[in-house]
Amino acid sequence: MSQDYYSVLGVLKSASKEEIKKAFHRLARKYHPDNKDSGDERKFKEINEAYQILSNDKKRAEYDTYGQAFSGSGFGGFDWGNFGEGGVEFDLGDIFGEFFGGGARRERKRRGRDISIDIEIPFRESIFGAERRVLLTKMSLCATCAGSGAKHGTSQISCKLCNGQGRVQETRSSFLGTFTSVKECAACRGRGQIPKESCQDCRGQGIIRKQEEIVVRIPTGIRDGEVIRMGGKGEAMQGGISGDLYIKIRVQAHPVFSRDGNNVVMELPIKLTDALLGGTYTIETLDGVIELKVPAGVSFGEVLRVRGKGVPFDEKRRGDFLVKLTIRLPKNLSKKAKKQFEDLREEGI
Repeated sequence: MSQDYYSVLGVLKSASKEEIKKAFHRLARKYHPDNKDSGDERKFKEINEAYQILSNDKKRAEYDTYGQAFSGSGFGGFDWGNFGEGGVEFDLGDIFGEFFGGGARRERKRRGRDISIDIEIPFRESIFGAERRVLLTKMSLCATCAGSGAKHGTSQISCKLCNGQGRVQETRSSFLGTFTSVKECAACRGRGQIPKESCQDCRGQGIIRKQEEIVVRIPTGIRDGEVIRMGGKGEAMQGGISGDLYIKIRVQAHPVFSRDGNNVVMELPIKLTDALLGGTYTIETLDGVIELKVPAGVSFGEVLRVRGKGVPFDEKRRGDFLVKLTIRLPKNLSKKAKKQFEDLREEGI
């Protein structure tokens, strides 16, 4: 950093260690990123670096001797999380976080763990949707006490640790001074109440590990790799909210059909004579068997379209069913067939 550390802290070069310390405290409070009014992360780091050098007698003497050149020789980068005077380390993130409201942010609603699973479905179900039931072993609300943690028929009492407030004050001392933060009560987990008698099934925890059946509704037209989110179906948390369940869908490959956007595609091998003269083929679609008319004079790779037999857009609209034609060429011709093809060749066909 090519800056004058004395200027960064706003002190004279002759400033005492006490003056440097006071200047740092004042500027650190002002520019800490958690200060909504004047927080500046870049400025805060500059202040920290300047204080680390000028508060250390040896480093300050070297800095005064070598000036800016010394700032690039090794002490420019340091651990922003832990530093202090006289070899004593402080957790700045913890101290400033609580002082500027970080502790309050950590008091937000407790949340259970998210769960992620994979489900494999047939191709047809990916087109028309389906309903699946899965059995999960997870932390769920205790059915006996409905998550209260109290024995049936007993009541809740005020938590003695926090006097029913759900929060406790914690005072900590640091080189910046003494700070008081408010935290969630560990005994009642922020509820302010605890069971007079604990539930025997969950032992007062309000949650218990058990198997739970989840109904998963797979929407129409879902693609391979898409994820379904089911809010609140993850693991439960006493005094908080349940996590979410994420279901990743794996679509099995179909031996005949494939998907192209909202269209369903298949290949249909036809005879050479049908390609020339036309014909009718019985084919299987996702909606059942249909009769497909192949017009005369079709080419290899030509696509026939059956409208409205593809992937549903909504309740009224669907994509198309596309039939890509391939022509089967005979490998072994009889003498009669060979003579007929030679005649056709002479006619320029």
